[in-house]
Amino acid sequence: MDVNRATRLGERLILAASAGKGCFRRRSLCASLRALLLLTALVAPPATADWAPQHLADTGLYADFAAKTLAPEVHPFSPQYALWSDGATKRRWIRLPPKKRIDARNPDAWVFPVGTRFWKEFAFGRRVETRLIERQADGEWHFATYRWNQDESDAVLVPETGVRHVAESRPGVPYDLPGVVECRACHESGLATILGFSALQLSSDRDPNALHGITPDPGSLDLDELLRRGWISDLPQAIAAHAPRVRAATPTERTALGYLHANCSNCHNSQSLIADLGLSFVVHADGTPDALATAVGHPSHYHPTGTTIERHIVPGDPDASLVMTRISNRGNARQMPPMDSHLADADAIALLSRWIRELAARPASESSPPNVTSPAPPSGNLPGG
Repeated sequence: MDVNRATRLGERLILAASAGKGCFRRRSLCASLRALLLLTALVAPPATADWAPQHLADTGLYADFAAKTLAPEVHPFSPQYALWSDGATKRRWIRLPPKKRIDARNPDAWVFPVGTRFWKEFAFGRRVETRLIERQADGEWHFATYRWNQDESDAVLVPETGVRHVAESRPGVPYDLPGVVECRACHESGLATILGFSALQLSSDRDPNALHGITPDPGSLDLDELLRRGWISDLPQAIAAHAPRVRAATPTERTALGYLHANCSNCHNSQSLIADLGLSFVVHADGTPDALATAVGHPSHYHPTGTTIERHIVPGDPDASLVMTRISNRGNARQMPPMDSHLADADAIALLSRWIRELAARPASESSPPNVTSPAPPSGNLPGG
């Protein structure tokens, strides 16, 4: 069995689980995704991506690798809502092909020109990995991961199956480098392959309370700058004229919905393999959050053994909300996300608990709250991704 056949088999397992009912469905959704990864790891040799250079220095990210000086055509950006990566500090860059533009006619799923490259760096005190994504001539996105050595003098391409326990996010907590299948499982399960470069994530109206924020690098791209440079085309006028922001009744809700969008909507959306669950955490470019209509008060197909938890989010009761159980667990079938994380996000647990308690005071009929003004961020701290 080759890797493509294993991938197709894993995808069929996920489809079968998501279409199933009752006990089979509840037990199979996460197990099937893990089966896909296991099958691929078993049948695939420890090969490296044949399209990618062996060294990060040769990918075009840096003009001077030793000095870590970016190439002039490479530009930093920082999504306002961060994806939790076990506490890693992250930096991101994009390189567009010359004289090409991003097609933004669907504001929730931008289409990037062939040759577009993205890099994302992960650090725990020192650089640990840098990931590369490139859209190639066949229109497909290709993925590669580079592992930094201890003195950061080189970063080398890792096998397509990834590498386990290359560092620790906390003492005793391992940190793994993902394989290509794991990259695809997250990036190719939703509306768009690129998860953090969108109208909402690059809005100039940034959420001052967003978790795990960083100060954007000088010259970082945002939506306004992309429009000024003419690097995106056909963005709906309503989005271009008003900086996107999450529709929310309170600042806490705005931040909570943004967090769920960044961390959960890549799988939980209307177009993924598990779309028939009816659960979506997408926040659309116009600010509309799906979670209020699909998660709050809605029953779940998964019921954790030994509990009476039956609904995704129970207003006023975090302990009865499946979302809280999912994000609080690691190393078992209750964990969400189901892979690539060994450390629960304590700040997110606290944030979502506060928001769920807030929901008890909201009328049950309210599903599209108005936008509110958030408090100003502390001086000198502009949160990002």
